[in-house]
Amino acid sequence: MTKTILLATTAALAFAAAAPAFAETAPTAPRQTAQASDQGVLVFAPDFFRDARPNTALDMVSRVPGFSVNDGDGARGFEGAVGNILINGARPASKNDTGSNVLGRTVATQVERIELVRGGAPGIDMQGYSVVANVILKTTSSREHVLTANASLFEGGQDLFGGTYQFTAREGERTWGVTLGDGISSSDSNGAGPVVRVDANGNVLRTEQYYNDGYGGGNSIRGNYSSPFMGGKIDLTARYGVNDWHNINRQTAPDVLRESYYDNDSKSGEVGVVYTRPLNEKLKLETRFIHEFEDFDNLSTSRERDGALISPEKLFSANGEGSETILRGLIRYERSPAMDFEAGGEVAYNMLETVQGYSVGGVAVPLPSASVTVEETRGELFGKATWRINPKWSLESGLRLESSTISQSGDASQEKSFFFAKPRLLATWTPMANTQVRARFERTVGQLDFDDFAASAEFADENVFGGNVNLSPESRWVSELTFEKRFWGEGIVSLGLRHDEITDAIDVIPLDGGYAAVGNIGDGTLDQLALNVTIPTDKLGLSGGKFGFRNTWNKTEVTDPTTGEQRPISNVRASQAVITFEQDITSMKLQWGGAWIPLLGQKGYQPDQISGWRGTDYYELWAEYKPTPTLSIRGQVNIWNDFNVERVVFADRVTRPVSYVENRFIDPRTFWQIRVRKTF
Repeated sequence: MTKTILLATTAALAFAAAAPAFAETAPTAPRQTAQASDQGVLVFAPDFFRDARPNTALDMVSRVPGFSVNDGDGARGFEGAVGNILINGARPASKNDTGSNVLGRTVATQVERIELVRGGAPGIDMQGYSVVANVILKTTSSREHVLTANASLFEGGQDLFGGTYQFTAREGERTWGVTLGDGISSSDSNGAGPVVRVDANGNVLRTEQYYNDGYGGGNSIRGNYSSPFMGGKIDLTARYGVNDWHNINRQTAPDVLRESYYDNDSKSGEVGVVYTRPLNEKLKLETRFIHEFEDFDNLSTSRERDGALISPEKLFSANGEGSETILRGLIRYERSPAMDFEAGGEVAYNMLETVQGYSVGGVAVPLPSASVTVEETRGELFGKATWRINPKWSLESGLRLESSTISQSGDASQEKSFFFAKPRLLATWTPMANTQVRARFERTVGQLDFDDFAASAEFADENVFGGNVNLSPESRWVSELTFEKRFWGEGIVSLGLRHDEITDAIDVIPLDGGYAAVGNIGDGTLDQLALNVTIPTDKLGLSGGKFGFRNTWNKTEVTDPTTGEQRPISNVRASQAVITFEQDITSMKLQWGGAWIPLLGQKGYQPDQISGWRGTDYYELWAEYKPTPTLSIRGQVNIWNDFNVERVVFADRVTRPVSYVENRFIDPRTFWQIRVRKTF
């Protein structure tokens, strides 16, 4: 009831603030619409974002209709692991200095235009994306400062405070800058509620109260430098940071205490160098070097007291280091404004060394692959051609040849080699300026998570995983068709169909000794329907508003390695619709909006249990006030109705009789976020 009242009150305040806009009768200047070039690129000038009063370039890109910022998955390697944002036609010097990071420290006045590239265009490296944003910056002399303060305030939980200072100097084509960060991180599923465990016949075994909290932060410094160099341009970046994360799970009842803790401390850094140089009018060289490293120290503990019974304390520790080094080079040949070719190669070395220990009551318990060193050497050759056949048709085709060797030493010694040919074909048809159809056929290969080669523990769910020495990369043949229609300036309807044929699907497999591990479970499929709708409300009588709906429906199928039966792939959400509304109230220098997720959840499958969670009615309401072009004050409240975490645990893996069913009915904490940002 408290959350219902709070939600209604917050909504009433937001609508009250917006009321003057509803009653305003004075005409407002129309927004400038994007212009489409004959290369299938939509161009957004700064005037397009005038009503939003952006402070930074990231504010502008976030308002591009039909575009969602994606900073990449950070997977090993460069090809396909980076985001969908380019700055002046190129990506940042490192994977972790993401496009959104660069735009977040760039003041809005430095943006000359934003190009939305749909389906590929000559001179643009799409990196596997169907749509990318290319932000073109002005060449000026300036000093830019962005100062941000953040707070996350939890109802009954851990309050967090942080901020950043970003400085950038520009002198024509030369720029340099520094970023100081005091970051915060938290979980929106922190909360409390009852835990009920029943046996196969419904008899109650436990009724306890559950509490959990997860939070962390970090401090970092980053430097950037860009300048003309030896007939070309060089971009440099370097970062160093320390981070921590803490999690507590507790169950209590009269004379009962069950606790598990997880603590992580890490130090990480990176160096990135990009050098580009035109060799002649049509030939361009790009070379890239990236080195990333991390040291980590993790500790998980679990202890239980149930009446007079005190269980032995469980400890799981892990410490080690990892690194990635990439050297990449390519040559781009622009034969004509309508056609270009690209060819190059990439070599990489990845390493993870970890030492782990598991003990129960002070007695060491051996685990499969508890302490290992995993090394990978990988090489890739690639070629690509982009052809703008005519103003309505464009074609991008490419082929990547990847060869890698993964070796392990320590508790397990093994070496495996892999080779993959990865073709890609993307055809784009633009029958008119506001309508586009894109078809993609591609083979993708996932990058293995080296942590899966070593053991791990999840004491909150009573899981201890062994490492797996036999992991192979998952590969997919992807077929995708997307229809996009733009209307009313900022309106868009996008409908996508996708089918994946999956080989060596990654999930959870049984191991000897009663353990489980991440592993390959054979072939599988994914069928996907994606819908994205944005409707401007100006023509409906509501000035400056936008209604949105997006959802992705997923249907997956794979053979369970324990039962031999068909089931979905673990932790792939079948559906999660998001309904949004936002409005610019220019007379009040205010923007406000909200989002509603009616239903969300997922399910995971293991040899000894099936676990999943399901929640309803996740609300987000926000308002941002910009009294001047250089100051913004944003407040946001997140409210989530109760959600349920269910575990069905089996007595054995062969006949799989139900041992017990446990439900955690969690009431997530409402939390407020406040951000104050000043640019100067």
